[in-house]
Amino acid sequence: MTGEGLDDFVVAVNELLTNAVRHGGGTGHLALWAQDGAVFCDVTDHGTGLESVTPQRPPPDQPGGWGLWLVRELTDTCAIKTGPGGTAVRISRRTDPKS
Repeated sequence: MTGEGLDDFVVAVNELLTNAVRHGGGTGHLALWAQDGAVFCDVTDHGTGLESVTPQRPPPDQPGGWGLWLVRELTDTCAIKTGPGGTAVRISRRTDPKS
């Protein structure tokens, strides 16, 4: 993966890590790996969980709340598991756009 695809994935990972630190208790765990023509990222935290796992696009004038929506837009897959003990998010993006 290169160019815009790589940039998009890096932005998505950054958004997940920022959310883990800001809203997930101040720390988080990151795992990155490549498998079967895609790159994957897991980010977990020990926060209080999310209200919604299907974020809608925020209004254009809203200063915050764009992170998870943006992550979904920039990746091929985004799976979120959340509860009172924390949140786990797995994202992926194909490394070869033709596959």
